[in-house]
Amino acid sequence: MRFYNNQHNYYCGIDLHARLLYVCILDSLVNKVLHKKIAADPDALLELITPYQDNIVIGVECMHCWYWVSDFCLDYAFDFVLGHALYMKAIHGGKTKNDRIDSFKIASLLRGGNFPIAYVYPKAMRATRDLLRRRTKIMRHGADLKAHVANTFSQYNQQSHNVQLRYPCAREQVRNQFDEPSINRSIDMDLNVIAFYTKELANVEHFIEKTAKQHSAQDYNLIQTVHGIGRILALTILYEIGNIERFPSVQNFAYYSRLVKCKAESAGKQKGTNGNKIGNAHLKWAFSEAAVLYLRGNEPAKKYIQRLQKRMSKAKALSALAHKLGRCVYFMLRDKTVFDEKRFLPQ
Repeated sequence: MRFYNNQHNYYCGIDLHARLLYVCILDSLVNKVLHKKIAADPDALLELITPYQDNIVIGVECMHCWYWVSDFCLDYAFDFVLGHALYMKAIHGGKTKNDRIDSFKIASLLRGGNFPIAYVYPKAMRATRDLLRRRTKIMRHGADLKAHVANTFSQYNQQSHNVQLRYPCAREQVRNQFDEPSINRSIDMDLNVIAFYTKELANVEHFIEKTAKQHSAQDYNLIQTVHGIGRILALTILYEIGNIERFPSVQNFAYYSRLVKCKAESAGKQKGTNGNKIGNAHLKWAFSEAAVLYLRGNEPAKKYIQRLQKRMSKAKALSALAHKLGRCVYFMLRDKTVFDEKRFLPQ
C-alpha cells in the first residue's frame, strides 16, 4: 500500500457527498485554517480554495462521485489525491463519526503522510470503462432471468427445454407450456425482458467496439491471442487495467486483480486469509471467465486441470488457472508479446 507523503503548505481534506462537501484545510503546522460545509459546486469550492492555491493538495475518499473533483483539480492545476476507501480505517473508526470529523481526519492523514493512495483513473477512459461495467451488470441480470425460466419448469416438475433463450425461436418454444395462465405470464415477462436485453446488449457491444479508441490497438490484439478471450473480455481487461506500467511487478498486478489471497498471521500462527475484497472485482471476473473459456476444446488445458485436481479441488484448480492467465496477460502487455501455448502449459 502506498501513502502520500509530499510536503505542502496547506492540506485540504474533503468529506465528499453527492450534494454537499465538508472542507477542512490545515497548514503545515497542523493549524486549522478553514472548516466549512458547502454545496457540491465547483464554483463554491474554487472560491473557498483560491486563497490557498499556491501550494495546496486536495484529498478525498474514493466513492461514486469523485470524478468531478478530480477533473476540477486537473482544470485548475491543484494537486489531487484519491484515498483508498478500504484502507482509510482511521476515518471510519472512532466513537463519534460525522462529516466535520471525517474531513478533519482526511486532512490530518494527508499532513501526517498516512493517506493511502488509490489509482486516479484517466478521464478519457472512464466513460467507456463504466459502460463496460454497466453492460456486465445487465448481462448478469439477463442470466438470472434465464435461470428463473428454467427453475419455473423444475418447480412444477416439468421437463426444462435445453435451448438458448437469446434466440427468438427458442423463446417461443417455452411459451404457453402450462395450464395455469399466471405461470405462463410470469415466463412471458422474463422472456420479454430477455429479448430486450439481447437486442440492447448487441447494440452496446457494437457501440463500445466502434468508439473505444483510448486503448492500444496492439494490446487489444495481443490479449485476443489467448484462447478463450474474445472482444468483450479483452476490452474489459484493458479498460480495468488502464496502464500496465502502473504495476511495478506481476505480484502487484495479481493482488490488484484478486487472483491471490493474503495470509493473516499473528505470533507466527496463521489465521486464514485477509483482504479478499481489496482489489478489482471486474478483473477477477474477467480472468475467471477466461479460465473457463480457455478449457473449451483445449485438450492440453484439460489435462493440466486434471493434474491440478489431483492435489486440490476443481474450484481451486480453476482459480489457479485464472491466476496463471492473469500473470501471462501481465507479461504479454508489458513485453508486447503474443500468447505462447507451449510456454504457458508445462509439458
